[in-house]
Amino acid sequence: MAARWWFRAAALLVAVALLDACGRNTPSLQKLAANDVVLAFGDSLTYGTGAREEESYPAVLQGLIGRRVAREGFPGEVTAQGLQRLPALLDEHQPRLLLLCMGGNDMLRKVDGAATESNLRAMVRIARDRGIAVVLIGVPKLQLFGGAADFYKKIADDYDIPLEDEVLKDVLYDNAYKSDPIHPNAQGYRKVAERLADLLRRAGAV
Repeated sequence: MAARWWFRAAALLVAVALLDACGRNTPSLQKLAANDVVLAFGDSLTYGTGAREEESYPAVLQGLIGRRVAREGFPGEVTAQGLQRLPALLDEHQPRLLLLCMGGNDMLRKVDGAATESNLRAMVRIARDRGIAVVLIGVPKLQLFGGAADFYKKIADDYDIPLEDEVLKDVLYDNAYKSDPIHPNAQGYRKVAERLADLLRRAGAV
């Protein structure tokens, strides 16, 4: 009897989660032209540490969406450094879309969450002030079963931008997708790229 109750409770929780996911509206993005550039910006997760360059998520995503994806990940970088680095890269690549994935090193170094959030918000504003659309990628918290830090959703809601805040948790909590405790392997990066490609399709960008 107890086992049956637990099964029903688990099934109900799954159903609620699915309804919640289906109920989320993905903010729309302008469709990318064939020659538009996407800038993947971040730290080692964007660089592709743990896999070959052609297996990094930006490289795989480029093949999935048929647009050039510039890979600008700098291993070990915190958001304060990223904020300083971003403007020159926007000038260099002239992207139509920015994929922003930062914050993990802030958490590793125990940077105050308010400072991380402020830096991410500043990067979103810099891009949008130039007419560049932004997709935010949430990094999981450093705790057992930790989802993405709460500030990612707050930023996405405030700026009405698409947010992918599940895939890195799915990858980094599954050893089959990891090359080391904090980096994906080639399979993990492919999963990230596939999830982002799906999000861009839902948002109307491709």
